Amino acid sequence: MTPDPVGREAATLPGGGAGSQERDVPPRAGADRAMSIGEVMALLKPEFPDITVSKIRFLEGAGLVHPRRSASGYRKFSEDDVARLRFVLRAQRDQYLPLRVIRERLADLEATGAQPPPAGRPARQQPAAGAPPAAGPPRHVPQPPPARPAAPQARGLLAGAPPSDAQFSREELCRAAGTTVDRLAELEEFGLITARGTGERGSWYDGEDLVVLRLARDLADYGLEARHLRMYKIFAEREAALFEQVVSPLVRQRNPEARSRARETLEALAELGSRMRDAALRAAVSTFAEATTEAHR
Repeated sequence: MTPDPVGREAATLPGGGAGSQERDVPPRAGADRAMSIGEVMALLKPEFPDITVSKIRFLEGAGLVHPRRSASGYRKFSEDDVARLRFVLRAQRDQYLPLRVIRERLADLEATGAQPPPAGRPARQQPAAGAPPAAGPPRHVPQPPPARPAAPQARGLLAGAPPSDAQFSREELCRAAGTTVDRLAELEEFGLITARGTGERGSWYDGEDLVVLRLARDLADYGLEARHLRMYKIFAEREAALFEQVVSPLVRQRNPEARSRARETLEALAELGSRMRDAALRAAVSTFAEATTEAHR
């Protein structure tokens, strides 16, 4: 099968690939009961509607889950296996992480003796149409641990890791975002997304482009088109230019200490600017919402 774009590199890993030789893995501690691949599908489907048998087999081939085999050769998954699968699928869906990074995080958990979140009920399970809400207190669902920084962790919006270090072709990006090539072309026309690189794969897109394309898809549901979203890019460029004026005296000093202070200053400005925008938008929307409410009384 063709792996999904977020985790396509796993097919080339040693011992990986959907066609790799199947191994007989002994059961691990914490395996309460053995489940067939169909039962695993039933557990994962509510949270991950696109999950398929082929996808589970691919993740097994990539070395991310190791179900044992029955005497007749059938896969038997433990609850730990299901928890690992859910960990991997959430990291791909929510953080757009490639399988290489997810594998490292699972290895970190194993090295510390920790376990992925328990299989249990999925955190984002959607109730069936017309079904009453499930009773009971909300569950705390642990998330994949943050990547360990190479240097002391900085503050602010610029300190976060990029959404993904994966590279997407045009078609892969649109499939991952669940939208059309035409919408991507519109965003490129208004400068909201720009292809980069040449290399063997030609032009490519990264995780930031995936985030923008998904946001544009969701905003389009409310009638906002690419031409409307251009304002976000204009505002961001103006804000960045203002911040550049603030730190330019430090940058011109051309010494490591000054450049470090410039970075810290940008971090603080980006964080404060984000909070100022949020506050201004809340105030504007609240005023409009109140006026709308008064008009209907």
